[in-house]
Amino acid sequence: MSAVPARADGDGRATVSLAELLALRTRVGRVRPLPLDSRAAHAGQQSSRLYGRGMDYAESRVYQPGDDVRRLDWRLTARSGELHTKLFQEEREGRLLILLDTHASMRFGTRVRFKSVQAARAAALAAWYAVRAGERVGAMAFGNGQHLLKPRGGARGAVALCGALADWDVDATAGGDGEPLSDALARAGRLHGASRVLLISDGLSCDEAARGRLREVTRHARVAVLVVADALERDLPPPGRYPFEHAGERREVSLEGMRQRSEFQHALGAGQARLVALAQSLGLRWRSIDTVADPLEAISALLGARSAR
Repeated sequence: MSAVPARADGDGRATVSLAELLALRTRVGRVRPLPLDSRAAHAGQQSSRLYGRGMDYAESRVYQPGDDVRRLDWRLTARSGELHTKLFQEEREGRLLILLDTHASMRFGTRVRFKSVQAARAAALAAWYAVRAGERVGAMAFGNGQHLLKPRGGARGAVALCGALADWDVDATAGGDGEPLSDALARAGRLHGASRVLLISDGLSCDEAARGRLREVTRHARVAVLVVADALERDLPPPGRYPFEHAGERREVSLEGMRQRSEFQHALGAGQARLVALAQSLGLRWRSIDTVADPLEAISALLGARSAR
């Protein structure tokens, strides 16, 4: 029995295709996660040195008042003549929270697919990778709708997230005023338990207050940023006339001179420039992709994976 409710599937270009998101699981199956540092904070399967419960022996140290006497290292105690306690490593399940931008600006694209569709594909790949690495994965949508999917583990968790991405894409078509990135980060900051956060956005919602809010999030989670941009936002457009359609209205923009083209590209790319600058200023791991690229390489780099040979 399928864990995903039946719904009309998108075309994968202007709307999210649930079938495609689910099929991305096979792509991640060819990626081997990097070993995670068991002593590093905010890293997937984390472990900590504890006295009592644990899966693996870590080391022994001199007995301290309050230590569990059941964990005494009798062999070392006998050799040294001083009481020693065994310490163990307890595995803690990591949690990845995906912050997905669903503003109206994401429903734009001049090559292959909308930014919103590319963002959903990247989020699905991140979910499949996270559960394969043993993490729970959840998501929070911000922009034209505020949604939350609580972290879940295993294939069911990734399937649930893919279903949510498809649902949220349908909801986003209704429009709305959206919300600035700072407000979304404030909501994310009130959620507890995420060891890693992946922000996926085109940056147009990035406001001045986002810097402080993002810094707060980095205090309890490792943050990575994926910027999704259209070709016209990344590169200088060639001379020509460009048709645009919005809210049922079709218009044409003439871009002939160098100055026109440069100003046009600068205006469209302002959001991604702000978000990249913010990520760099805080020392965050970040990548930028367009609507044509395969997101797998960027997701692998951001989440610490490497392709299997």
